[in-house]
Amino acid sequence: MVKRLELGGISVDVQFKDIKNVHLSVYPPTGRVRISAPERMSLDTVRVFAISKLDWIKAQQKKLVAQEREAPREFMERESHYLWGQRYLLELRVAKGKSKVDITHKKIVISSPKAVSQERLRVLMDEQYRAVLREKASDLVAQWESRLEVRVSQLFIQRMKTKWGSCNPSARNIRLNLDLAKKAPECLEYIVLHEMLHFFVPNHGPKFVKLMDSHMPHWRQVRQKLNATPLSHMDWTY
Repeated sequence: MVKRLELGGISVDVQFKDIKNVHLSVYPPTGRVRISAPERMSLDTVRVFAISKLDWIKAQQKKLVAQEREAPREFMERESHYLWGQRYLLELRVAKGKSKVDITHKKIVISSPKAVSQERLRVLMDEQYRAVLREKASDLVAQWESRLEVRVSQLFIQRMKTKWGSCNPSARNIRLNLDLAKKAPECLEYIVLHEMLHFFVPNHGPKFVKLMDSHMPHWRQVRQKLNATPLSHMDWTY
C-alpha cells in the first residue's frame, strides 16, 4: 500500500516493503518522489527522513526540469529521427506497392502508394521500431537466459508512461518501452538485464546492486547515458 506525504509543496509516495534500508528516488521527467521504507519503520520516521533530504530532492527536481527535450515529431521531410542512438533524416516517398519503412546509412525512408497522414506515418514508424526492438531484445534475452540460467516466458513491447521496463518475476514476463529502440543498444541491454535480475531479487536493495555490479560493472554509466539523452514528450526514464 502506498501512502503520501506532503512536504512544503512536494508530494512523496511512501511504500513499505520487506527491506532493510530506506531508498529515496526522484523520477524523471516530472520529478516524482518515492521512498521505499522497511515495514518496521513508522510514517513519522519516514517524514523526518524525507525532510532531511528536501534540499537534495529539490536539486534533483530542478535538474529534471532543465533537462533537454525533443520537439514532438511532425513526420516532415528531412526531420530528425533516432534509431539505436543514431540520428537519421526522414525521407517520404510515393511508390507502388505496400507502405514500408527502410533504413539506409543516414536516412529513414517511408514509402507508400500515396501521400498519407501524419498519424499513419507515426504508425508505420512505430511498427518499425517495434520490429527492430523485438529482434534485438529477443537476442539479448536469449544471451542472458544462458548466462543467468533463467527463462523469460514472454517479452512484451509497449509504450510505458513511467519507466523503461518492468517485469513480473512470478510469471517470468518482461515489458519494454517501445522508445528504447531510439536509444543506444547498451541502454537496451541494461534494461533487459535489470528486469531479468528482478527474477532473483524483487527490490533494488544491496543484493540487487551486487548482482548488477557482477554482471554489468559499468551499468551506472549506461544508466546515466540513458537518462542524459534528450527526452521526447512521450519518453520517460528509469
